Amino acid sequence: MTYYNAIADGYDNLHKEEQIKKIKIILENLEIKKTDKLLDVGCGTGLSFDFFDCECYGLDPSEELLAKCENKKVQLFLGCAEQLPFEDDYFDVVTSVTAIHNFDDIEKGLLEMKRVGKGRFAYSVLKKAIKFKEIELLINKHFDVKKRIDEEKDTIFFT
Repeated sequence: MTYYNAIADGYDNLHKEEQIKKIKIILENLEIKKTDKLLDVGCGTGLSFDFFDCECYGLDPSEELLAKCENKKVQLFLGCAEQLPFEDDYFDVVTSVTAIHNFDDIEKGLLEMKRVGKGRFAYSVLKKAIKFKEIELLINKHFDVKKRIDEEKDTIFFT
């Protein structure tokens, strides 16, 4: 996480525009109610929380990125996807936008997200990631993929 801590000040300048595109695609394809509890795994600076109108939680391993989150309604957690500090079936919706390729143990991270979620998931995966095929296989293995959207840089899986 040294890299993400080091670029925290300029992270949104580098990635904001492309992240917003993906978040909008998620909103267009996944029903999110005001009463839902949503977890964004790898939430970074918390940009997604400006778009999700529900009870939001964010988790990221970069303390510096989390410190950049300006949305005070969000509950933020420092940690990794492989050890989520939440009860089983706690979240109505679980998202991860362009973060899965950074997990130390991709399968364990996916299984943890599945454990804490109730069934609505949206995973945006960087197409150029070295581990893209592995991630795609694992998502298809552990989730019932209902829709897949290929956008410019990512493939978004809806389960």
